[in-house]
Amino acid sequence: MKVFVVGAGQVGSTIVEALHDDHEMVVVDQDAARLTALAYRYDVATFEGNGASRNTLTEAGIAGSNLVIACTSRDEVNLVAGAFARIEAEGATTVIRTSNTEYVDLWRGGRLDLDFVVCSELETANAIARVIGVSAAVQTDVFAEGQVQIVEFDVESGGGHGIVDLPLREARIPHDSKVASIIRGETMTLPGGDSVIHTGDRIVVIGSPEAARTWGEILAPWESEVTDVVIFGGGRVGAAIARALVEQRIAVRLIEPNRERARDVAEALPDVRVYNATGLDPEFLERERIGRAQAAIFAMRDDAKNHFAAALARVHGVEFTIAIVHEPIAQKVYEASNVDVTVNPRQVTAEEIVRFARDPRTHQLAMIEGDRFEVLDLTCRPESEYVGKRFRDMPIRGALIGAVVRGGKAIFPHGDDTLLVGDRVIVFTEAANVPTVERAL
Repeated sequence: MKVFVVGAGQVGSTIVEALHDDHEMVVVDQDAARLTALAYRYDVATFEGNGASRNTLTEAGIAGSNLVIACTSRDEVNLVAGAFARIEAEGATTVIRTSNTEYVDLWRGGRLDLDFVVCSELETANAIARVIGVSAAVQTDVFAEGQVQIVEFDVESGGGHGIVDLPLREARIPHDSKVASIIRGETMTLPGGDSVIHTGDRIVVIGSPEAARTWGEILAPWESEVTDVVIFGGGRVGAAIARALVEQRIAVRLIEPNRERARDVAEALPDVRVYNATGLDPEFLERERIGRAQAAIFAMRDDAKNHFAAALARVHGVEFTIAIVHEPIAQKVYEASNVDVTVNPRQVTAEEIVRFARDPRTHQLAMIEGDRFEVLDLTCRPESEYVGKRFRDMPIRGALIGAVVRGGKAIFPHGDDTLLVGDRVIVFTEAANVPTVERAL
């Protein structure tokens, strides 16, 4: 496939990292330094110029592209690039990134001639809402219209009774779930019956939403269901998160220092209690009992402010913290400071876009641990060597099937179950192994 990418920022770079091995790629950006860094690391063609210019796109070779991705930080550039792609790259799948939900609404209403519009704010809000719903989750994604959930957990001391320090064949694994991976340091294991989960491990679980919640209760029995959340920052991301949590019937308080913005959010979200404050004043935190919130989400535009606010909130009693990451280095700082969960809007946006360059049978994918591992929702071909085989007899080949969607219903297979033609499989594998998995299925 020929993939044409407009934008070499964090989203564009993540897309290139995920796709460069398997596709011919061209990347356009106005920042020469970004292009040089990409060309140095990956075998991709680069072109310096304005992605909103038809001449630039033509000179860069957009004609003949199979997939055009416009993912700069400017909505207008992405919209114009998408419009020109329809003219210059007929037949190409065209995907754009936006930060404005209004464009998503226009696209859903059929008023934007594009194949897909990905909204960073909505993707981020949904990612955080899913994490809030599962105790102890580090990251979570849903597949098969919400019937299957993939969850990462950190195994901490004091939890995991009946599971930790036992061979998996003897462990009391929650029904309708499977341990897809045990990550220990830099080593990833596809577990078998003899594998053992230890304190300090990070595990990936595939199961039903009910099983995911049960896993959270087992691994972190001291945590209760989150019903009270404070959000620091009322920008587009903060407001989108607030809206998503209110839809889950979670009580939300939101802190926004800009008076006009605070007023707008209060009017748009009448069920949210909005404070016009910085959130960095200890007296305010004490007076409003912010420390009693079960979780705090830090969605300000500045990583340093989010970091300080998270530390201050912990001092005042907040036990569960989630921070939005704007710069990649901030994620390591957050983790070193015991922020429980970090969400990078650019990463979740790239994840949603990358699937368009995968095998056409791919319904969905999720990236885990950056892009070290992937979970694919893939339809099984009639020619697949796996069809007709019992799950216990299937060759492993560095992948694990955690669930099957058959007739629209999710099934969590056991050893004697058989894979059928047309089944959708939810499969976990290392990112580098994805082409092998696609060929096998």
